[in-house]
Amino acid sequence: MSFLRPRAGAAKDLPVAIDDPRLEGWETVSTFEDQGTAVAWRDQLRALGVNAACTADYPLDRFGRGDIYLVVAPGQWSRANDILENLD
Repeated sequence: MSFLRPRAGAAKDLPVAIDDPRLEGWETVSTFEDQGTAVAWRDQLRALGVNAACTADYPLDRFGRGDIYLVVAPGQWSRANDILENLD
């Protein structure tokens, strides 16, 4: 019998990364106060081919609230901003 385990060091795809150094240099497109809204917008950008993530400097409260930044990889800010401005 075999058990599937994540590889050591494998990064988890958390809804909101907390103080993740891999996202340094990424550009902020918008800010949100709740995880649900931030992740929904992130998913919209990803569905349209933009490399987006949600990050926060500090852990969210037990209700998923805090200062959450929607960030995109360097060079993708203009495209992400155009998408967010034109979504209805």
